Amino acid sequence: MRRADILFRKEPGIICRWYRTRKESSLPRDLPIGNGTVLVNFDTVHHVVRDIYFPSVGLENHTIGHRQAFGVWVDGQFAWIWDGWTITRRYETDTLVTNVVARHDVLGIELRIRDAVDFHLWAYLREIDVTDFHGQDREVRLFFHLDLHISGSEVGDTAHYDPVTQSVVHYKGARYFLHGAAVEGRPGIHQWACGAKEINGAEGTWRDAEDGRLEGNPIAQGAVDSTVGVTVRVPAFGTSQAHYWLVFHNEYRGIAKLDQLVKEKGPSALIHRTAAYWRVWLNREDWKLAGLPERGVRLFKHSLLVLRTQIDNGGAIIAANDHDITQFARDTYSYCWPRDGALVAHALSMAGFGEVSRRFFEFCKKVIREDGCFLHKYNPDGTLASSWHPWYRSGQPELPIQEDETALVVWALWKHFERYRDTEFLTPLYRHLVLNAGDFLVRHRDSATKLPLPSHDLWEERYGVHLFTIAAVVGGLRAAANFARTFDDVTNARRYAAAADEVIEGLGHFFWHEEERRFARMGTRNERGYTLDMCTDASAYGLFAFGALPANDPRVVAMMEAVRERLTVRTPVGGVARYENDHYHRVADDSSKVPGNPWFICTLWLAQFEIARATSIDELQRETLPILEWVCDHCLPTGILAEQVHPFDNRPISVSPLTWSHATYVTTVLQYAEKHRRLSTPHRRANDTRIPIA
Repeated sequence: MRRADILFRKEPGIICRWYRTRKESSLPRDLPIGNGTVLVNFDTVHHVVRDIYFPSVGLENHTIGHRQAFGVWVDGQFAWIWDGWTITRRYETDTLVTNVVARHDVLGIELRIRDAVDFHLWAYLREIDVTDFHGQDREVRLFFHLDLHISGSEVGDTAHYDPVTQSVVHYKGARYFLHGAAVEGRPGIHQWACGAKEINGAEGTWRDAEDGRLEGNPIAQGAVDSTVGVTVRVPAFGTSQAHYWLVFHNEYRGIAKLDQLVKEKGPSALIHRTAAYWRVWLNREDWKLAGLPERGVRLFKHSLLVLRTQIDNGGAIIAANDHDITQFARDTYSYCWPRDGALVAHALSMAGFGEVSRRFFEFCKKVIREDGCFLHKYNPDGTLASSWHPWYRSGQPELPIQEDETALVVWALWKHFERYRDTEFLTPLYRHLVLNAGDFLVRHRDSATKLPLPSHDLWEERYGVHLFTIAAVVGGLRAAANFARTFDDVTNARRYAAAADEVIEGLGHFFWHEEERRFARMGTRNERGYTLDMCTDASAYGLFAFGALPANDPRVVAMMEAVRERLTVRTPVGGVARYENDHYHRVADDSSKVPGNPWFICTLWLAQFEIARATSIDELQRETLPILEWVCDHCLPTGILAEQVHPFDNRPISVSPLTWSHATYVTTVLQYAEKHRRLSTPHRRANDTRIPIA
């Protein structure tokens, strides 16, 4: 029998080797819960906490991906949550509160677990209903392990038992953490242990829990962890309840006050109010998602909640917060890319969450350079993030940018303004953000071809002039011209509009390949124009998405049909790859069947094309609904969308969730709903002045 399949007792060596292997394994993240200051992620199998971010979403991961163990002792037997439990994992409907059921047939115990990050307080809360199904009175001991690496490092941490709060406190510098518990409403931990880990062979206090008794060591410093325990009396076939909480602050007084608030208000009440808050937050709009299957509606609403967990309250929209990607690149996705942020903000604006997108645009105002462009990516606090784009190439200085990022922020801001007409919000942004970026887009062009100067592509793999960038620049320039007209800035309106027309003319002249009847993915400047890269890339959707060309332009149709033909993954999983022979996280050798792993965003871009060109309800539903159904079929059971999925077994690949994936689903659904409405009412009343949603 495999070691993972039996119950654990303290047997030196064997358990620790198994646990270390499991601890270092990579599992995509699932069931994120947060409030814009605190973000907690679980793994996809065992419902183990893997990431704890505070005080900014994406900036400091205080676990660096290590598992925070949870175990149960009953009748002399012990099982960690990954040992023999059958686990069903979901969210409660329309909330960021988990609904997890774990059953252990040998122990005869079932756990119902509700997790939440309070919508307002800096507190993670867990409610556990413990039920006996062996028909006997039980003494059940629950153990909660905390393996922190405060601010990303285990050096200099302290963990100690605090008799005032009857809890264990971890701290370093301006980061304090307190974990406490209660049984049937009576607060106070019953057992605790603080100890060393990861040094001199020390494995951590989790080992101390496996005989059901913690030794009570009151303090440890350096590389430390802690475990706390409570005892629950469960009647035969009955249920008893326990609670656990972890609160966060920058000083001891703060965590002590939060701990007292949790005790006074009660963890159950806080979880209940958090569920109520998210239901109110989510159900503010009547989106009229006509013709969309119920599970598609559920995924749409769920995606909006997931998006909110990935957005810092300071406005930064984080690409993903799955720490395990560090095993691939020694860096994370926990940054704000202006492009990803712009497209996410656009989805939120469309859906009616303008207050969230406004904070993003304020963030952009803060970080834009004086010369009018955005650099590669930013930390959630607005500081410049890590980058691999060089400032120097071939003996010459180089601006290390992806120009589409600058253009798309302006484009998304105009879409936001179309939706809300919030002039007072926009006015301070006009000169510093819109004009600054618009001037850059005009200026940063080839004087002969009028196309954008070389920059890095949206996939961050190539340097040159890119089809997607050209389309984004057109969208950005037209948005800047629209803003200028709105403010009666005639000179700038004409200048931006003229530059957009010149870029479109250059696009048709230099990037359309007549023999292949396709646009090039990229061009490299030569004496007569550009040497073209004719690899088919799904990002060609930008041609119609940002208004460079209409979706029914024969060249756009030909391009998108090439995407369908060349990038469809021909396995039972299906979906659309990024581009031909994509090697990022590649798992298949036969590129004729698997041009790359299927990406949710690329598959949905094909749906957006079908929506844009549909001329009847029948055509719209026939071409679009199967793609939306595909997304529902291939997300995790909890409704989480990763970046990619395995082309043969549908396992999530790379980060999970990817914020961009959820935003693209939201955008696509809303575009579908708006097109459905337009096709259903082709002759609008003359006095219908509503602004289209997309």
